[in-house]
Amino acid sequence: MHRVLPAQPRKRAAALAIGATALATCALVTAPGAPSGSGAAGATAVRAETRLPQVGGSLPQPVPAIAGRQVIRGARGPLTTAQCEAQYGIACYTPTQYRQAYDLNPLYRRGITGKGRTIVIVDSFGSPTVQHDLDVYSKQFGMKSTHVDVVKWGKVPKFDPTDATMTGWAGETSLDVQMAHAVAPDAHIVLVETGIAETEGVTGLPEMMDAEKSLIDRGIGDVITQSFGATENTFPGFGKGDFSSIQKLRYAFKDAKRHKVTVLASSGDGGATDSTADGVGYYTMPVNSWPSGDPLVTSIGGTQLHLDAKGERTSPDSVYNDNGAGGGGQSHVFSRPSYQNSVRRVVGSRRGTPDVSMSAAVDGGAWTYTSYDPTQTGWGVSGGTSEASPLFSGIVALADQQAGRRLGDIHRALYSLSAQSPWNPFTGIVDVKDGTDNSYAGVTGYKAVPGYDMATGVGTIDANRFVPALARRH
Repeated sequence: MHRVLPAQPRKRAAALAIGATALATCALVTAPGAPSGSGAAGATAVRAETRLPQVGGSLPQPVPAIAGRQVIRGARGPLTTAQCEAQYGIACYTPTQYRQAYDLNPLYRRGITGKGRTIVIVDSFGSPTVQHDLDVYSKQFGMKSTHVDVVKWGKVPKFDPTDATMTGWAGETSLDVQMAHAVAPDAHIVLVETGIAETEGVTGLPEMMDAEKSLIDRGIGDVITQSFGATENTFPGFGKGDFSSIQKLRYAFKDAKRHKVTVLASSGDGGATDSTADGVGYYTMPVNSWPSGDPLVTSIGGTQLHLDAKGERTSPDSVYNDNGAGGGGQSHVFSRPSYQNSVRRVVGSRRGTPDVSMSAAVDGGAWTYTSYDPTQTGWGVSGGTSEASPLFSGIVALADQQAGRRLGDIHRALYSLSAQSPWNPFTGIVDVKDGTDNSYAGVTGYKAVPGYDMATGVGTIDANRFVPALARRH
């Protein structure tokens, strides 16, 4: 678990809701030496606690279904990793460190920057300051910014900085946009803002799927990243074995497959439980989330990076494991797709997630800049698989550029490369086999072991090798 400053009196917040589902109870703590009060507030550390409902119990109350968490807000400027560790007890990383860690710089030197490709990001409500915040973020780290095209789908209400649900989604939006840009700096970004908050069950999902299908049909977008999800058991009919409510939402993904658009989704932050509502009880069996568990979607899990100031690894990547952390496991809805036949001994007869993993740990979180909340304007550190999915969307954009075309569904290529990786270092697949598992709340999780596992999927990537290898496989 990540460490935070000693807690002060509690207040409710939606600081990037925990897991794929849970509204967090957060303790906000003013950072040492930081100003307090209104305006450019001092940095705060956020500690999150979650309780989970039993399977088969009453449906949870609507809660933001965002796969991420924010642990520092409102800092005057990004600190070094050493400073973060000294002040907050966690590591924090910049895009410069990520670029070194994932071996992206050689690609940039060859002109592979995502140019000519489009990343679509879907979030409820969005952020009114998304362009300004990306510009500040880019300038801080010596990157040129890019224009974010905002598409408002349906009647999107006016942004209210006092609404915890809206600010939670605004934080998610900032993380999504800035992480995608950090990896693919010349890719075009389209942000789709929907007017209904996506929560557990089907609420908000039809609007998101309608928006995605509309853009796909108009030829907009090469890769779609989704940092949200709802646990399968909260969909109507699940308890009776009726999965039609999920099946009826798959039309956007089927359309994406026809148009060769790659679709990604965060695996969630509740570990094997993939947490849902607050204060009901505990799961008694592993659960999975949708859209991450959909066979037409590439599920992005989480790792913990261990980096020095330059972005060099001080030790191999670990499983992202904080309160269960990166979601993964067998789908109760979908059977094993043929592309997972090579890992049938692990996933059994069901669709297994995640497929691949990127940085997600809050102890090793990403610096972002936000100004949508005037009381917390400034720099913050965020993590969660909401970070991992947009990071990987940038990788796909780079591979699309390298290939000169859309790659579409990348599952077969991904598992084929993974099967070769033990003897072929040029696949760019990097196995993650360090450490803990994603057990939580009494539910046994999945350990990181050599080869494919349901903690990190096939592992993570070395972009300089993975991008051209993925492009060649298509």
